[in-house]
Amino acid sequence: MNSHPLRGRRSAVLRYLPVIAAIGFGGALLLSQPVKATPINLAPDRTLVWKDFLGVNAHFLWFTPQQYQQQIAQYQKLGLEWVRVDLHWDRLEPSEGHYTLDSLDQLNQTLISSHLKSLFYMVGSAPFATTAPVGAPYQDQYPPRDPQVYAQRMALLAKRYPDVDAWQVWNEQNLPNNWRPKVDPAGYARLLLATTQALTAAAPGKTLVIGGMAYYSQMPDQGGGLMLQALGQYGVQKLGAVAAYHPYSATPETDTPGKNEVLLRGHQLNDMLHGAGITNIWATEWGWSSYAGPKEMQAIIGLDGQADYTLRRLALMSTLDYQRTFLFALSDLDNRASARDRGYGLLDLNGQPKPVYNALARFLKITGSTLKPGTLPTIVNAPDSLYSVAWTREDGKHLWLYWSAEGTSLTLPDIKQATLFDPLTGTQLSLQSDNGIQPSVKPTLQIVVW
Repeated sequence: MNSHPLRGRRSAVLRYLPVIAAIGFGGALLLSQPVKATPINLAPDRTLVWKDFLGVNAHFLWFTPQQYQQQIAQYQKLGLEWVRVDLHWDRLEPSEGHYTLDSLDQLNQTLISSHLKSLFYMVGSAPFATTAPVGAPYQDQYPPRDPQVYAQRMALLAKRYPDVDAWQVWNEQNLPNNWRPKVDPAGYARLLLATTQALTAAAPGKTLVIGGMAYYSQMPDQGGGLMLQALGQYGVQKLGAVAAYHPYSATPETDTPGKNEVLLRGHQLNDMLHGAGITNIWATEWGWSSYAGPKEMQAIIGLDGQADYTLRRLALMSTLDYQRTFLFALSDLDNRASARDRGYGLLDLNGQPKPVYNALARFLKITGSTLKPGTLPTIVNAPDSLYSVAWTREDGKHLWLYWSAEGTSLTLPDIKQATLFDPLTGTQLSLQSDNGIQPSVKPTLQIVVW
């Protein structure tokens, strides 16, 4: 079975938040505001294990078993374990009671034998269950008439595949093109409540995840209000499910020049969710396409830009209070997807590493498998646009990750000897000075180790 092309998967969403948007069950405000230009230096206070924190979206069912086995082999070289796999109900059950599960059975066995951890999500209504008007296009993009029918199918899958680690209910339901004819928080709440109940009975102890919401859950056809706000009215925060959203952005740091929106929004939204009693928050999609055009929303940044943006964003996301994140995506897609959506992969269509894969592999090798809280070094002559993150490696070495739009140099007066790594190019340079090292500053991620 092959999944559907990603038809217009982010084309309808706003690229910004309203100036002020309230989130109901947090009681605070999610802001988008200018910030004073000043260096941003971050020192996380928790331990991070990459194989638990970072996974990938994997469209395995687009490919033959031989192809996705090659993709898995490449993925395992990174030392990561989690995959998020898309299932489409209309392909699994093209007519009522008649299932086409052979391909999924084979994939599930491959995941088990590969010792990968999996998050499965099912999106789209089967033909017999959809609320779509007769003859309307995109029949699967309408919700089901009866939430219980969808819930029963999810429970069936959970029983059939007991080794799946987590189950997610729908995808980007805050966008009109994923919940036609218009976004309906009450309708999705009914689907989520029914499915959570069915999955809890069918697969007790499994992790249940709210459908990943595009961006920060804005509902563009309802004035930009947050679906997380609306769902709070239905008690969703009391289900014990993982909250999930997809914090895509124009650049690794922001959508709008002059605003540090990724950090600002991530901190505020996650704090509000935790304050409402939600324990776990996952970013189940994020990333950039390396496509060459024609332009489709995302700026054309190319292969090297994809690698650069991914590392910078990963450095920032490691400091935010996400319990798990999933990069979009493991592999490029073929021409069933739009020009942009074909280019999100770490791997190309032949299963070969792209620059982003190689950069990520070098990044993970430099940082090691586990990061512990670090201490920020003293910095002299830091440019205003500096971003930096301090960690301690498992072997006790100190790590300082940094970049700045202003290409210049700075001084770390307390560090006399270190190694400077550039994970994009794979180069490294020994630095030594009795007066403190002076590593060069680039717009791309650099790592000082001492």
